[in-house]
Amino acid sequence: MCRSIKTLRPPALPEEATEEEIRAAALQFVRKVSGFRAPAAHNREVFDQAVDAVAAATAELLAGLEVRGRTREATSAVRDGA
Repeated sequence: MCRSIKTLRPPALPEEATEEEIRAAALQFVRKVSGFRAPAAHNREVFDQAVDAVAAATAELLAGLEVRGRTREATSAVRDGA
């Protein structure tokens, strides 16, 4: 596991992860897997597609998780200020 990727779910974060935090984690993952910090121009498109795919999968995962008795609805209510 890449040490610079942080846990993106409560209680590790006080609130739900932001889109920016999810994308940063996805970028770190793709960098680690590919071995490239910044891809060459001819690899940029596939690199960016991988980051997008990992970010989408991460957002879907986080949206579906129920954390220690907290339901998705309760988590959404906290996020939405209800």
